Amino acid sequence: MKDMLVQLARTSIKDPREAGRQIMAMDLDRDTLWTALGLVAVVNTFLVTLLIASSGSEVPLPRFMNSPLTLFVLIAGVLVLYIHALYWAGLTIGGTGRLMDVLALVVWFQILRAAAQLAILVLSLALPALGALASLVVAVWGFWIFLNFLATALNLTSPWHSLAVLVVAFVGLVLGVGVLTSLIGGLAQGVIS
Repeated sequence: MKDMLVQLARTSIKDPREAGRQIMAMDLDRDTLWTALGLVAVVNTFLVTLLIASSGSEVPLPRFMNSPLTLFVLIAGVLVLYIHALYWAGLTIGGTGRLMDVLALVVWFQILRAAAQLAILVLSLALPALGALASLVVAVWGFWIFLNFLATALNLTSPWHSLAVLVVAFVGLVLGVGVLTSLIGGLAQGVIS
């Protein structure tokens, strides 16, 4: 299993569309994918908490950033909104994919992203300048990988069509996150009882 995941990660870096096809061909069931999304949200919550703790920043953060459970709910909620926004935006632009394929590729991308973030965090602690450079390279290459994953999941002709999907989805996501944040912020601050 480990060798398969390492090989899939390599393929994702070299040929993201092929990696996307391989992941979609696994045809993982709905329960497995949503559970994986929950686990990815847990890992992201841990990484954000670790990043906040190691940064030693003097900038005041919102109160929900100090509550791992609230942060988890926010991250999981954003991921769910994000996946649905991408799917519906893709259909609007002419895509023909399935929601479960978008979910599978977003989950895999989040796994790759979490591994890269952990590596960058460790590198930044040892060599901050090199960590910053690695962060930039990973961000640019990760964006390219994600565009290809999205094009594969939605059966779009090119990664550039995925860019249009991201723009449309972003508008929907901003609206959804605004509602989610106001609810979570109200709960975390005790405004909503």
